[in-house]
Order: sequence, then structure tokens, then C-alpha cells
Amino acid sequence: MVLLHPLVRKMFRFTLPLWPALGACLAASSAQADFRLCNNATTRVSVSLAYNDGQNWVTEGWWNLKPTACETLLRGSLAAQFYYVYAIDERGGEWKGKTFMCSRDREFRIEGRENCLVRGYDRTGFFEIDTGKDARNWTVQLTDSGQSGR
Repeated sequence: MVLLHPLVRKMFRFTLPLWPALGACLAASSAQADFRLCNNATTRVSVSLAYNDGQNWVTEGWWNLKPTACETLLRGSLAAQFYYVYAIDERGGEWKGKTFMCSRDREFRIEGRENCLVRGYDRTGFFEIDTGKDARNWTVQLTDSGQSGR
């Protein structure tokens, strides 16, 4: 993780047509048991992740990935079936969804997803990743529009 979020989210609040190109697939190596994200877009992206740790909702960010870079966001076997991702690129394009979690512009780890604004956080829409019931590892591929998601 980095100390500061290098992108100014609020400068550009448009969404690039990236949703159709977003793909998620199982990692090729069965030896690893992690949740990973790869940036197959042409610009640097900043990524945040939300998940239920078995007791609480947790949201963490930011990981900054250069084009073609991959990062392990969670180490070890997956503890949940559903994970949630929000990402933004240097041009203000977003990978977002309709599941709202708490976030902020600089490095964070937030427990709980209720009352974000009241608690001083942003309320951000994350997209859902369904890893299946028995997945041990998973890799999300972020892509530009027009590229293959896998």
C-alpha cells in the first residue's frame, strides 16, 4: 500500500465504458492462495478492496498499479465468496458498481459500511466479484474498453 492516493477522484466524475471489458478469472497457479488484481489497462490505476472478514465489513485502499502490473491484495485462502472492488485511473475513468462501501482519498482501512458520510468517509460504489463457493484463489483483470478481460 502507499501513503497517499495520487489521483484526484473528484476532478473527473465520468465513467469510461470499461464495465464490459472488466473480467475476473481464477489464477492459473493452484499453489498460490491469494486474491490478486492485475492492471491490463493502458494507464496507472488506484484500487480499493472491500470484503467481509467473517465478523465485519472491511474496506482497504489504495494499491497503485502501473500498466501490466499485478498485486496481491489479500494473502492466503479466500475466506468469502464475494469481494468488492473500486478502481480509478489517471484520466478519471472508474471501475465501479452499485454496492456502496466507505472509502477516502488517502490510505485507509475502514471497518463497517454503514453511515459513511456521518463517520467522515466517502460513500463509493464497488463492483462485485463472485469467486464461487470453493475458490481458494482469484485474480481480477482490469482492462481498457475493447480489450479482452481474460
